[in-house]
Formats: sequence, C-alpha cells, structure tokens
Amino acid sequence: MNVKIEESWKRALQSEFDKPYFEGLVSFLHREKAGGVRIYPPGPQIFRAFDLTPVKDVKVVILGQDPYHNPGQAMGLSFSVPDGVPAPPSLVNIFKEISSDLGITMSGSPNLEPWARQGVLLLNSILTVRAGEAASHRNIGWETFTDAVIKYISSNCDGVVFMLWGNFARSKAPLIDSSRHLVLEAAHPSPLARGAFFGCRHFSKANNFLTFRGKTPIQWQL
Repeated sequence: MNVKIEESWKRALQSEFDKPYFEGLVSFLHREKAGGVRIYPPGPQIFRAFDLTPVKDVKVVILGQDPYHNPGQAMGLSFSVPDGVPAPPSLVNIFKEISSDLGITMSGSPNLEPWARQGVLLLNSILTVRAGEAASHRNIGWETFTDAVIKYISSNCDGVVFMLWGNFARSKAPLIDSSRHLVLEAAHPSPLARGAFFGCRHFSKANNFLTFRGKTPIQWQL
C-alpha cells in the first residue's frame, strides 16, 4: 500500500502498510469520510509526527493516546496544538513541570513543532479521531501500527528516551528494550491526576541521558 509518509519511515514501516489490518484501517477511514464524518487531524497531518522527525533523528518519544477531538486543535503531534489555540490543560501542566525542572520560562506557545524538529517524536497511539468523540477510533488498527513503531525504534535505534505518562502509555513499556533506552514513567499530566505528574523531572533526566550518550540535548524552551 502506498502511504504518504516521510521516506525513512516509509521504508521502516512498509511491511506494516502491506498487512491486512492496515488496509482495513484505511478502508474504515474512507467509509467514515464517505459517510460525512469529520475526522481529526486533517488527512495531510495524520503522519505529521513522522514527517517532522525522521528515523535517524529520533532522540525522545513522548507517547500520547489519541488526537484532540475539538475543532482546530489536532495537528498530528501528541499534546501539541497550533499557534493561536489555547494550550489544553495537560500541556499547561507539562510546561509547568518544564519550568520547575529546568528553571526556565516557557513562552506559552502550544505548538511543539520545535521539539519535533530536534528529534522528539510526538506520537499518539491512535492517530485519528471523530470530531467531538474522544477515543472514537480506538481498536480500528492504529494501536497495532504504533506498537510496531515503538518496537521498531526499540530494535533499530540506540539511546532513545521514552516518556510514558499515565497508565495507557505505561502499558507500552514491555515493547521497549530498557537495556538500550531510557524509559521514564509518570502519572499523566492531566489535571485529573491531581498533580501526581509534577516533580517527575523527565526533561532534565532526558537531557542528562542524551548528553551521557554523546547526543545534543533537547532545547525544551519554546
């Protein structure tokens, strides 16, 4: 199957695109759209995380669950929304933790593309959603695909930091070879976690690990 995605990821994942489950996933999305269902993010942005962070550049993976389901929010990057859109509560808490952890002031820009361009793969486990219906594209095949992405990175890259926030993301830890990579786990940054995310210091831990591995640390300040 010919999927429009960054070339290094296309080569890495071609075997997944050719599997029956992925063909079924694509057929499902076509049926949704043909039935007048609005899907987020827009088609060209579904694989945006991969387009901005080629395989060779991956240093950090921040795993989300599924895209924002309100108009104008989803942009194909986990936790990120476009400039001019108010930062969702989880992203506000992420910025608070970065400020506390690194002693820096965040601009408040909710667009995380600068992270992606530095090697932060902002990956949702589910890559599409119906407008206004959270988790509506669960179990249509995306989880199988993104699990394969995680396993590919684990097996073919070295010294990657995986940030797993909340029980859903933490359930992916067994897919990762912790002898080759740094796996950081914490509560979800959502306000529903009642502040349990704060104090995890994942951003300084990530940069310390990258520096130790001879890699350029991430400039988290936006």
